[in-house]
Amino acid sequence: MNTPTPIFSEATTAASSGPRFTGEELAAINARLADLHPHQIVQWAYETFGAPDVKAGTGGLVMTSSFGADAMCTLHLATQVFPAIPVVVINTGYLFAETLAFMAEMQARFHLNIREFRTKNDPVTWLTIHGEPDPTVRNNVDACCGANKNEVMDRAMHTLAPAAWLRGVRADQSEARAKMQVVQWSPRNNCYAVSPILKWHSRDLFYYMKEHDLPHHPLWEKGYLSIGCNPLTCTRAIGAGDDARAGRWAGSEKKECGIHLDMGGGI
Repeated sequence: MNTPTPIFSEATTAASSGPRFTGEELAAINARLADLHPHQIVQWAYETFGAPDVKAGTGGLVMTSSFGADAMCTLHLATQVFPAIPVVVINTGYLFAETLAFMAEMQARFHLNIREFRTKNDPVTWLTIHGEPDPTVRNNVDACCGANKNEVMDRAMHTLAPAAWLRGVRADQSEARAKMQVVQWSPRNNCYAVSPILKWHSRDLFYYMKEHDLPHHPLWEKGYLSIGCNPLTCTRAIGAGDDARAGRWAGSEKKECGIHLDMGGGI
């Protein structure tokens, strides 16, 4: 669907140089989006922020994806409205081989416009320099997230300078995400963050993916319901009855890698 039906008559193209909505306007927008289906929220975002400038490759609407357990839900929602949406992928150098293979398979199957941004660090050298002798664990998880994920995300957003970006966060995933709005200004990225599935639960994603015959990440069937980087410190399978994100940074107080928070990587 390349030309979505307008939802709000005042929708116009936004500039990426700063906020275009007042606090009162943004509150009204969130109130009006509150009960809409995620597909309609994506439509609103595309109508409002448009596509990136063809020549400059900046501005407009982009999205991020980790190609995690149920990433195809948000990817499908987005590409049904904007097939050529730039899909920003942050490659930390420590992604699962299954994640990279899944990303390549989904790119070929759904013709995804992937924009991959990689860490500037050599994965092996970084571990050696920073006193991490065992690649299967991290002694300093925050340092790794900061250097190999948050720096890459900041660089990607600076390079693309979007007016807004779609993300697949959900309010039931963490305390920080429970405080998020469907549309909010991100000072860190100088653009709006739009979270179309913020109010959905895992069952909503499951049924949407089943309805549209969308695949889960190959590790999903092995108990990995939230998938990040490959060290056991960062991602592991969970047991029956565990929270879906219990396998992320298990045994620590850490709940976020930082890319969705305006304070960055020092989580």
